[in-house]
Amino acid sequence: MKLYLKLVLILIGCSFLGTSCQDFRTPKIHIYCSETNDLYGIIRSMKNVKTVHYSSIKELTSKVKEGDPVMILADDYPANQVKLPENFFKVMKQKGNRFYVEYPEWLPNMDMKPEAAKPKYERAVVNSSFFGNTPDSLAILAINGLTYIPVETPNAHIVSARVAGLDHAVYGLPEDTSPLLFELPEYSGLIATTGLSNLVKGRYAPKREWQGIWSTILDYLAPDSNMETPDWTPVIETAFTKHEQLPQNYQKKSIEKGINWFRNARMLVPDGYEDIIKNAYDEKIYTGFLPWSENIPIGDGSNGTFECIYSRIDENGNQPIGIVQRGDCTGETAMAFAAAGKALGLKGNYKIADNLVDFYLNKSVATKNEYGDPDNAAYGLAGWGIISYAWLQANYGDDNARLMLGAVVTTAITGNRDWDYKIMRMLLAQLRTTGKKGFRSDRIDLPQFNAHDWKYFYDRDFVSFSPHMEAYLWACMLWAYDKTGDPIFLERTENAIRATMNEYTDGWRWMNGLAQEKARILLPLAWLVRINDTKENRDMLYKAIDGLLELQDASGAIQEELGMPGKGMFPPTQRNEDYGTAEASLIAKNGDKVSDLLYTTNFAFLGLHEAYYATKDERIKKAADKLAEFLCRIQVKSESHPELHGGWMRAFDYDRFEHWGSNSDHGWGAWAIEGGWTQGWITTVLALRELDTSVWDLTKDSKVGDHHESLKKEMLPGL
Repeated sequence: MKLYLKLVLILIGCSFLGTSCQDFRTPKIHIYCSETNDLYGIIRSMKNVKTVHYSSIKELTSKVKEGDPVMILADDYPANQVKLPENFFKVMKQKGNRFYVEYPEWLPNMDMKPEAAKPKYERAVVNSSFFGNTPDSLAILAINGLTYIPVETPNAHIVSARVAGLDHAVYGLPEDTSPLLFELPEYSGLIATTGLSNLVKGRYAPKREWQGIWSTILDYLAPDSNMETPDWTPVIETAFTKHEQLPQNYQKKSIEKGINWFRNARMLVPDGYEDIIKNAYDEKIYTGFLPWSENIPIGDGSNGTFECIYSRIDENGNQPIGIVQRGDCTGETAMAFAAAGKALGLKGNYKIADNLVDFYLNKSVATKNEYGDPDNAAYGLAGWGIISYAWLQANYGDDNARLMLGAVVTTAITGNRDWDYKIMRMLLAQLRTTGKKGFRSDRIDLPQFNAHDWKYFYDRDFVSFSPHMEAYLWACMLWAYDKTGDPIFLERTENAIRATMNEYTDGWRWMNGLAQEKARILLPLAWLVRINDTKENRDMLYKAIDGLLELQDASGAIQEELGMPGKGMFPPTQRNEDYGTAEASLIAKNGDKVSDLLYTTNFAFLGLHEAYYATKDERIKKAADKLAEFLCRIQVKSESHPELHGGWMRAFDYDRFEHWGSNSDHGWGAWAIEGGWTQGWITTVLALRELDTSVWDLTKDSKVGDHHESLKKEMLPGL
């Protein structure tokens, strides 16, 4: 009678609370794993589930009660597969246990290949409706450092496949796929051929989709329960959440973290690393990687800087250093140290900044040989990079432009004028290899310079409506005109800018996206207003401002955008088999809510900043303020990865508010942190905001013009 009354009271309570009595059933999950396993820690923190931990699968098999759910997790993934007792599956079937087993050494009645596969281009893709809508079928997931045991089985819920797309496999699945998660025939169990439980340490993404996966798996194991959604704190977070109240000094703190990133990431090349760099370089892929380590000494700039933290994440969540040493990144890094030093009152940064510029312009081979030969058309320019001839022979006007901009900002802050001569020489070298209509072309290599004199390039008659490649060189020409008063810097540049704006934007050639072209054009337009504040010049600037701000989200983010079909150099991957083979956009289609901090947002930030100081227009200031706040929010925060803390990764999904994008770009993917283009410019512009100045105003007293007359006679005789 007492038991009957108790059941009645429970039923009344359930009815009153509006819940089913099944909500009161707390599942007891029997788990074999290390106590440090990521998933085990997540499940233990869930309030409405109990765990029974085992350090022996044999013990679990013998002690688990009938019907209780079982999880066998891979602690030594990916080095060693889980060794299951011979009777494991038989016992699970006899006791009616639902189970999840990952990375097993053997499976009943299934052939498993002895060696694990570690694919280079494959990603995880949902292949059924098993998870409902979160994630739905064809959703793409990141399993970093993916390693799996090849098996053959139909109807897998998750597969490994080489697919194109951002969130979904836009061209469907290829024929060649490998199962990653499937139900074992004749058993009530799920098998993962990889280490799905490694999700926190391995930085699996996106988080919302992985929460859905583990909710579904846990519901499968304990269908009569109502467990809460698994949750965890990622090892890589944003500095602030999307709507969190920012502290009063958030911008200054962001600058401090941004400049410390260069040291923590070991970007400054230390002494004695010449052979290490040489041995790490791979001629086949024109780059090389160095595992990040806190044991790498921190340089002082006198040996230059590495390029980036590369977008390759292993199963431990680690990313390597990209070891290429480039001129643009060197100048931009120097600029960041100088600007941050001035904003934070850290004059010790000035020495590092000076060392960096001096290394590339004076000590390195970048300005020697053909580049230092007055009889060669390459005279006065700087090679793209110094790590090999493949890099040294290339000359991009845009990259030289940003090397110069970094150098002149550094000089303005540190007061070191040792490079004024070479900067003026580089400006004239760029001018004399620019065609008669003001366009230089993307790239000119040493074999081309060796085959022609400078007049050949100066007299070329062509156009190239590519702000990414041309705009910052135009900005440098306008800056040079302001410092010399020589109309030779202005005339062709004005014509090229007007011709390009007349084609806005359907006539433009775009690189990874149209948004970056809209961002790049702002700087020369702002500086053209500085030189000649006419209605025509202001109209062009505001046309460009309006076009960019159409892409700005309420969060401050700049949304990526694709341009006219057929005009893109590196559009989204067009076929599954092409994923990972070329540079590419972070998005799959217009409307994807992703920002690009390597090609767009960083340059939009500089452009808006300079445009405001050129116009004092509060609307532009408001847009720049929103973007600054966004950037300070999404700066990486990580206690376990100091090499990433304080950095800005290339891709950010501002809807999820998570670092996410298509990682197809074979050089600079979604999780890369580019020392110059991204980190250098964002840190510098934040510092300029603290100092209440612009690049134009900061450098107004430059003395590079002192060398103009003599160098012009040498390099442009008769003009």
